[in-house]
Amino acid sequence: MSSVIDALYQLKYNPFKYGEYLTSFYSSLENLENNFLLAQLVIPLCSHPFFANKLRHANNRSSLWSIFDDRTSLYDLQERMDEFKGLTEQSIRYCLINDWLVIDHENLTLRYSSDAVTIPAIQKNAVNLGKLISSHSVVETYAFLGVKPR
Repeated sequence: MSSVIDALYQLKYNPFKYGEYLTSFYSSLENLENNFLLAQLVIPLCSHPFFANKLRHANNRSSLWSIFDDRTSLYDLQERMDEFKGLTEQSIRYCLINDWLVIDHENLTLRYSSDAVTIPAIQKNAVNLGKLISSHSVVETYAFLGVKPR
């Protein structure tokens, strides 16, 4: 029984699917130092049914405060980040292999590579998350969401 559950989990949460989310996120993220640390937030927030819907419908007037206005709904974000850590690492590797993302080792930044031969599908909720976070530093973002990078 456990193998069936594990197989279903692997189908729903796989690095091939969530590579598109990371690529979409970093394509809309403005120049932000140490943005590599933000990768841990993308999958937990964009796969969450409530936040994915709010992010998908965000507009130009939206802010972190308007999207994440109910702080009690963030109660499990740290657990989700810890749970999806391996998936995030695999998805980043997948993006790097496909040349969708490029890593800058000096500044600990990931950026979208426009030289990619194949372009992944754009995930609107991840693009909007990138736009919302662009105007804040990594420290401000983590402090606002009440989580710690690990």
